Amino acid sequence: MRTPDIKPYLVTRGLIPENQEHPIHFISSAITPEYYFFRRNHFSYPVLSEQSFLLSIGGEVQRPLTFHYQDLLRMPSKEFAVVLECSGNNRAHFRPKVFGEQWEGGAVSQGVWRGVALRDLLKFTGLNAAAKEIVFEGHDSGKRTDIEGEFVFARSLTLDKALHPDTIIAYALNGRPIPYKQGYPLRLVVPQWYAMASVKWLRRITVIDTHFNGPFQEIDYVYYPEKDSDEGKTPVTTIHVNSIIQQPLNRNVLDTGMHQLYGMAWSGTGFITTVEISVDGGENWNRAAIQPVPGNPYGWTFWNYTWVVTQKGEYTIMSRAADSSGSIQPETARWNRKGYGYNAYSTAHVKVE
Repeated sequence: MRTPDIKPYLVTRGLIPENQEHPIHFISSAITPEYYFFRRNHFSYPVLSEQSFLLSIGGEVQRPLTFHYQDLLRMPSKEFAVVLECSGNNRAHFRPKVFGEQWEGGAVSQGVWRGVALRDLLKFTGLNAAAKEIVFEGHDSGKRTDIEGEFVFARSLTLDKALHPDTIIAYALNGRPIPYKQGYPLRLVVPQWYAMASVKWLRRITVIDTHFNGPFQEIDYVYYPEKDSDEGKTPVTTIHVNSIIQQPLNRNVLDTGMHQLYGMAWSGTGFITTVEISVDGGENWNRAAIQPVPGNPYGWTFWNYTWVVTQKGEYTIMSRAADSSGSIQPETARWNRKGYGYNAYSTAHVKVE
């Protein structure tokens, strides 16, 4: 009898626009297969045309130019593995609860991106002395629920981040053209920042002499620490150090004996140096074995830990990661009313029978 084909599926959080989670607890490949990449959209998918293959650069530049997709393919390129994490990943775990897509851990994926460094393109246009920020505009557009009007998805970067040598205009993912749902034909990729910065279906780059105040910059993707006030708000930028327990799953029932606990960890402020595991609710911690990938500063790190359990009962397993900058995953994430940047200990409650 033929064994049935058993495979995980994306977890749906919305269809119009499409928002789907990576089945992260069941995918252990270093590079996320394209089909399993999480999908995060604010609007319906854009309709592609010949104009979709043109990228204009204007504003505070010395020579405004328009590049064709084929122009980028002929330029010197760079390629590296990058973790892209939605800033709302794990939003469902905040207490008190917050509104928004209730991601439960799978709004993160890793792929190998290839493209042209943005700063190399800007060498062709030059920058005026007044340049302060660079705005990136996608082809996707639509209405919002909070303010009137039609909006395109647009975000800005400071000059230092935009001109980082590894901020790229990508045209390939995992050795093939970027899939349509991930931003084909061109996508900005900003390593170490949450994925809202990596604008999909890129159509226009504008250098400006002031601060960009579009709604996806000044309303969304902002930490609001107060429930009913904007006091103390700060922008969402760098990915927080984080880890996830892939197996065992929360509320699994296990038998006594030896179990392999495993998962992954990542950070936007350095490479992962340690992952610690507790099997008694945080009373005691032990180091897990980690598997860093040399020469891959933007990727995730796999970890594993052997747990031998002889006593029946209920157990709370936790993981916490630390990185080379000294950042340590906290026990409790900083609450904010839009639910961004959750990175509390990963936890799995299990029963041993």
